[in-house]
Amino acid sequence: MIKQLVASILLASSSLSFAQQPTAPVPSATLPTPTPGQVVQQQPQAIPAAPQLAATGYILVDATTGAIVAEFNSSERLPPASLTKMMSSYLVVDEIEKGRISEDSLVNISVKAWKMGGSRMYVKEGTQVPVIDLLRGVIIQSGNDATVALAEYVSGNEDAFVDLMNQTAARMGMTNTHFENSSGWPAEGHLTTAKDLAVLARAIINDHPTHYPLYAEKHFTYNNIRQPNRNTLLFRDDAVDGLKTGHTDEAGYCLVASAKRDNTRFIAVVMGTANERARAAETEKLLAYGFRYFQTTPLYQAGQQVGTSRVWAGQADEVSLAIPKDIVLTLPKGREQSLQAKMHINEVIKAPIAVGQELGNLTVELDGQLLVNTPIVAVQAIEEAGFFARLLDNLKLFFRNLFS
Repeated sequence: MIKQLVASILLASSSLSFAQQPTAPVPSATLPTPTPGQVVQQQPQAIPAAPQLAATGYILVDATTGAIVAEFNSSERLPPASLTKMMSSYLVVDEIEKGRISEDSLVNISVKAWKMGGSRMYVKEGTQVPVIDLLRGVIIQSGNDATVALAEYVSGNEDAFVDLMNQTAARMGMTNTHFENSSGWPAEGHLTTAKDLAVLARAIINDHPTHYPLYAEKHFTYNNIRQPNRNTLLFRDDAVDGLKTGHTDEAGYCLVASAKRDNTRFIAVVMGTANERARAAETEKLLAYGFRYFQTTPLYQAGQQVGTSRVWAGQADEVSLAIPKDIVLTLPKGREQSLQAKMHINEVIKAPIAVGQELGNLTVELDGQLLVNTPIVAVQAIEEAGFFARLLDNLKLFFRNLFS
C-alpha cells in the first residue's frame, strides 16, 4: 500500500514544473504582448531639451503621476504674491466638501477685510456675502478683501487661518513653503517654491474635482463690477482650465496653469517673469513642450487580474493574482510599446492565503530602466486543505525539491 502511495506521488510530481509558472500578466492595451522569447524593439523618439524660459523659476509636472517633465530653480524659495490664494481657496473648499461650512453661508465683512488694498472684489464692511461668492472673488478676481473675509470666517481670525495654511502645507510635503498671510500681501518670510506650488495645484485638482471648475470661470460680477479672470490663457487655449495668477513688485509676474488634452493633464508653474504678457507666453511654451513630447499612460487598474499561480495544501489548487493599486506612468510619446513587464512570483505558495496577501511583485522597465516595482497580491482567500490532502501536497513538494 505504501509503495503504491509513493509511486502515485512520484508520478504526480514528475508532471510538475520545478519552478512556478504563473500565467503571463494581462496587460492593458498600452503594454506590449510579445510571444515567449520575443523582444519588442522600438527606436526611441529624440526628445529635445525643455525650453529655457525668461523666468526666475519654473516647473512642469504631470498632474496625474506627479512626474516632473521640466524644471529650473524649482526649489528656490520665492515670494508667491497672489499664488498664495491657492492655499486659501483649497482650505475653504475643503471645509465645504467636509460639510463644516456651506456655499450659502453668509460671511460678515469686517473692517480689516474691507480695507484690504491691491486687487479687490469690492465687498463692503458690515455686509454679509455668501461663501461661494467670496470664493469666486478669491479665485477669479484675486480679491484680497474676499480672501481675508473667508479666512476670518473659517478660523475666527486671519492669524489662525494662516497657521492652518502652514500646517496643511507641511502635511502636503511643501517643505520650502511658509505663509505669513492668507492673500500673498508682501511680507518678510512669506515664501514658497515652484515645486511646492505644483504640489498644491495637484491637490486642488485631485482632492476637490467638484469645485475645480471654478478656476476655469472667465468672469465674475459682484456689486455691479464685472472683472475678468487674470489668467489670460483661459481666453486663448481651450485646454487650459486653471489655476491662478500672482503679481507684486518683489515677486514679478507669476502663473500656475493647468491644461488637459486627451488623458494627459500638465501643471505649469512659472515665477518671476517681467510682465503679464511674458508670464502667459512662457507658460504656453512649457505646456506646449509637455504635450508635444510626453503623455500619461495607464498600465494597470487596481484589482486587475494579471495571472494565476499554483497553491499547495489548499482547498483550491490555484489563486488569482492582481495588482493592488493603479499604475500610471508619464512616458515619452510612442514608447509604451517598448515597456517590458515581468512577474516574479513566490516559488512555493501554501495555504492559508488571505485576500490581499503579497505573493510576488511586478516590474516594468523601459530601455533597461526600472519604472515600476509593485506587489502582486491574492485576489481570493484560500483555506488549508484537510489533513490527508495537506500530507499529499507536502510529499509532492518533498519529492519535487528532491529531484530539482
